[in-house]
Amino acid sequence: MNAPPSQRSLKSFTRNLTLAVILAASTPALAAETPALTEEQKTLYAIGVSVSRSLAVFDLSPSEFEYVQKGLIAAQTGKNKDFELTSQTGKIQEMARKRRKATGEKQAGAGKGFLERAAKEQGAIKTPSGMVYIPLAVGKGDSPKASDVVKVNYRGTLVDGKEFDSSYKRGRPLEFRLDNVITCWTEGVQMMKPGGKAKLVCPPQLAYGDSGAGEQILPGATLAFEVELLEVLKPAAAATPAAPVKK
Repeated sequence: MNAPPSQRSLKSFTRNLTLAVILAASTPALAAETPALTEEQKTLYAIGVSVSRSLAVFDLSPSEFEYVQKGLIAAQTGKNKDFELTSQTGKIQEMARKRRKATGEKQAGAGKGFLERAAKEQGAIKTPSGMVYIPLAVGKGDSPKASDVVKVNYRGTLVDGKEFDSSYKRGRPLEFRLDNVITCWTEGVQMMKPGGKAKLVCPPQLAYGDSGAGEQILPGATLAFEVELLEVLKPAAAATPAAPVKK
């Protein structure tokens, strides 16, 4: 996956909120008509879905969303020209940060349980760092060192099974220096041999910790990766790291 993104600019965030009026005003009707939408309408509908995901960080209740919807419609129709947005910009960002952290804390318990169950799977190895390594296929040859460059395919999921990243879906494996990724990968891939495949269950302190990454990986998230070690390469052949990078 890509590196954890920096905090979005307020300008970009506000623009996304304005676009969300499409979702707020028309989702109920479109949801029933989706099969009959034209290509252009599908694109507009997709904008609504995309913007809805940008609102997910707030974990809005139905009553809270009503106020968001009112603001969206007012902005879209030009009825809120006198509203002072500048005074709220910092508060918007602070609410996003607090809500994101709170959601992550709620999921932390699920992550601990997931780790405990993973450690009981057949062949599982729980390392002193807290990572759970589950071999799926045994490879051959020498295991890579932290300073080596490796070529892998992988799939990353949250504890609820939701996939957040996959080199398989992108249609190409990744190459990166092993000490330039999250600690869980640096440790786990060194336990593999070329041609092997393993599941790495990563506690938050070995992944993205209290920061999280992007919209899907919340603070304190436990992550699971299925990693296929295709090859150990010489450093000179390495491409720019594109796997889960260090925080």
